[in-house]
Amino acid sequence: MDPGLTPQALETLARTTGETLARRGATLATAESCTGGWVAQCLTAVVGASAWFERGFVTYSNAAKVELLDVDPGLLREQGAVSEATAGAMATGALANSRADWALAITGIAGPGGGSPQRPVGTVCFAWARRQMAGTAALARVRTRHFDGDREAIRRQSVAFALRELLALVREETETA
Repeated sequence: MDPGLTPQALETLARTTGETLARRGATLATAESCTGGWVAQCLTAVVGASAWFERGFVTYSNAAKVELLDVDPGLLREQGAVSEATAGAMATGALANSRADWALAITGIAGPGGGSPQRPVGTVCFAWARRQMAGTAALARVRTRHFDGDREAIRRQSVAFALRELLALVREETETA
């Protein structure tokens, strides 16, 4: 296993992310599909997480994405659940349905089945959004990655990638503020 993906490495990454959010006075909401709440679990394992972790949404089904995150059903029909557009809608929906300053979203195909030639197993789409001064959400970044391995490996890599990118975004904002 990649040393950056061990339980200890994920714990350190979660702690560092939380400390960085706390120093900024910022809070986070998560919207997870294929990771099933794994990001939220890593974050809430950190002592004191309630100071910076606002809430998590596990929206595994399309119906949950619509009901809890206000994802447009037409978007899901046209783009599919595993798309950057859907990840972006999940992230902005998490902000709209929380009091958080930041949101991250993950949607993908962890396998072993469910893939297609267009979206093979291991395809994972991510989005990170930031609440703006007027209270509206702005997408900070969207990305698609293709991870190798079994279901657990794909999910573990997704959690690590989501947290690393969030940490980079929060640090960038802090440096430019």
